[in-house]
Amino acid sequence: MLPDSPAKAFVLIIVTCYDNSMPTRHPGRPPTGRAQSAAERMRRYRTRQRAAGLRLTMRWLPARSAAISPGLLKHRIIEARSLAMHCLIARKIEIDRRLLATARRNLEKWISRYGDGAPRTLEEWREILGRPWPEIAALITGTDDSAVRLRQSSPFAGVLTPAERERVYEAFRA
Repeated sequence: MLPDSPAKAFVLIIVTCYDNSMPTRHPGRPPTGRAQSAAERMRRYRTRQRAAGLRLTMRWLPARSAAISPGLLKHRIIEARSLAMHCLIARKIEIDRRLLATARRNLEKWISRYGDGAPRTLEEWREILGRPWPEIAALITGTDDSAVRLRQSSPFAGVLTPAERERVYEAFRA
């Protein structure tokens, strides 16, 4: 409104106020005063199920699992054996960190054999062996796909004695 205008301005403010006198609305059916207990509702439910031709079964039935082929089973046993050996390796290196040098020597020897065409996994191991020991230990004892894959080309040969290796192999012999 312009200041020169002779008309007077007024503002209308509407306030809506809710008080507790309004009835509260509860979701669901309106109360009938004939509420049933949980046991009564379950009995009525089972009666309807029997009437529909279904019956209650109170016995355990084992789930049908997919058959594992012998090749896959053998591969899983080899992976478990490799994990067990790397857990022993981690325990030994935790006690004597100088054993970590064995893995580094093995890795450098393998990479020098390949020259410029070293597999990517060996370069991955070189990067891993440059990390702090707790990270290396977590990786070699991990159960994720990356750890399983890396254990297949592990540079930790020579850390376990032949007797320790034989003990692990004996534990996983079928």
